[in-house]
Amino acid sequence: MRNHILGADMTSMATDSQTQPLQKPPLKVLLCSPRGFCAGVVRAIDTVERALAKYGKPVYVRHEIVHNRYVVDSLRQKGAVFVEELDEIPDTNAPVVFSAHGVPKSVPEQASRRNFIAIDATCPLVTKVHREAEIHFRRGREIILIGHAGHPEVTGTMGQLPPGAVRLVQTAEEAATFVPKNPDKLAYVTQTTLSVDDTAEMVAVLKQRFPGIAGPHKEDICYATTNRLEAV
Repeated sequence: MRNHILGADMTSMATDSQTQPLQKPPLKVLLCSPRGFCAGVVRAIDTVERALAKYGKPVYVRHEIVHNRYVVDSLRQKGAVFVEELDEIPDTNAPVVFSAHGVPKSVPEQASRRNFIAIDATCPLVTKVHREAEIHFRRGREIILIGHAGHPEVTGTMGQLPPGAVRLVQTAEEAATFVPKNPDKLAYVTQTTLSVDDTAEMVAVLKQRFPGIAGPHKEDICYATTNRLEAV
């Protein structure tokens, strides 16, 4: 009897759901401004498309040119082949594009050894961080990189210098416990796409602990990231 009643109730519910569809509440969408791609991303996408137009397909791209599935799939349909490492690329006369995030120095060196046509689409603001790190290194400073472990930009920045020259700090807690080789010979750089507030907290901790620490002449977090965070 109980099963029969449950069955009747379930049938009634199914009928009701078919005749009276659920009413969704109104959805309000707010559009931030500015939004969309930054200049570095547009430059990288244009680089791949121009390479396809000049050389034809395939054009190999080391790492996804930008973190955008629609863009990557669109370029793939046009003839771009995305790889994680150059080892995946056969001997070829096709060009190889380095992504907007930047690459370790070992990557263009490997491309040169294999006689690839290498095209560097690294964002100029990322290249700025690379140059800063190199200058600090030449001046004998230990370099702290504020960023996220495993991010391709962080991998590229750390790969500009010999192992151990750049130390990664990801949180304010890590900044508070960081032990330098020489506290009087320190500098910091940052990933370009970080949260402004989180980064400011880590920088404040480092400056409090090491008042003589050298920093960038101009903020490393790119203007597009800052503007979009403020818009949100």
